[in-house]
Amino acid sequence: MDFPFFVARRYLFAKKSQNTINLISTISVVGVAVGTMALIVVLSVFNGFDSLVHSLFNSFNPDLKITIREGKRFSAELPSIEELHKMKGILYLSEIVEENALLKYGSKQYIATVKGVSDDFLKMSGIDSMIIDGDFILKQGKNEYAVVGQGIAIKLSIGLNFINPIIVYVPKRTGTVSMSPEKAFNRKYIFPSGIFAIQQDFDSKYIIVPIDFARDLLDYSYEVNALELKLDPEYDPVEIQQDVKNIMGQDFNVKNRYEQEELLYKIMKTEKWAIFFILTFILIVASFNVIGSLTMLIIEKKKDISTLISMGTDLKRIRRIFLYEGWLISALGAILGLIIGIFICWLQQTYGIIKLQGSGSFVIDAYPVQIVAFDFFLIFVTVLGIGYFAAWYPVRYITRKFILRE
Repeated sequence: MDFPFFVARRYLFAKKSQNTINLISTISVVGVAVGTMALIVVLSVFNGFDSLVHSLFNSFNPDLKITIREGKRFSAELPSIEELHKMKGILYLSEIVEENALLKYGSKQYIATVKGVSDDFLKMSGIDSMIIDGDFILKQGKNEYAVVGQGIAIKLSIGLNFINPIIVYVPKRTGTVSMSPEKAFNRKYIFPSGIFAIQQDFDSKYIIVPIDFARDLLDYSYEVNALELKLDPEYDPVEIQQDVKNIMGQDFNVKNRYEQEELLYKIMKTEKWAIFFILTFILIVASFNVIGSLTMLIIEKKKDISTLISMGTDLKRIRRIFLYEGWLISALGAILGLIIGIFICWLQQTYGIIKLQGSGSFVIDAYPVQIVAFDFFLIFVTVLGIGYFAAWYPVRYITRKFILRE
């Protein structure tokens, strides 16, 4: 065993002549442990929310979404789209027609986005698992139905009684100026079959209808506003995305799930790292106890140091003893903090002890937690790094002041 490390370990666990040193060392370990535990718990909660948001958005957003760069619509009969149907790695392709519309249900009105989808949409999305009332039915025989977001259903007081239809209004594309509002709008009726709840941005925005209904409403023939793709998980999604870009050309955008909600994911990641640095700063403050503990220990062990020097131990090895001492304090606190943090995360994952305020309005009742191995590694390295610098200064300064003078 390395001699400086052996002596440092003995100093850490041996009883000091001054109880104050033992107390400060204990406080140092506890301070580092609490800071480490806080980092683990808070980052795991952020990971849990991040995973929850991904799962919610993934139930609505496709693996890849194709839109045109200029304009709003393009033909669904392009040769490049025929290539996509034959391309390996693409399981499903859904044609999408979207447009803002005025919805009227009874005496209430609301502006929402009508999303017309083709038959493959249900196969490629997980929205059917987010239905909270009714069923995900868009067609039944010759009848067409709509699936409405929960926010829209609340605003319009929609009930699934199949008595009152939703009236959908959109401006006519090629209409002449008229004093009569009825002649300036296309209008169609549709009955709601289900209500979905994913996330507020979706729930208050979308009403999903059959694509034929949307095309008829907007006077489209074979045009679409977007194409949504479901990829085969056995293929590399990055390669598939690049191949789709090559096929569609420069006139089209091809976005993956991250790029479709890029701003949101960047904000969440920024918040996580901001919290990490704030808690790291608190951990640095807590590590000041290590400086006090080492300072008092070096002063107390002046006789031991003199004996070691007389036995031929050089100053570099003596400094390593106290540097290891500071590291051991930080490492012990880090290990205790990690163990306590893992235990708290396990309790929350298993029993959901800490509930969300107003949890009845959320898709979950308790704070979500996800433990990520990289966070543990990063936190442990960070704590050891802080411990090194917290030990380095007093070791260099105090040994120069109290040892080199003798």
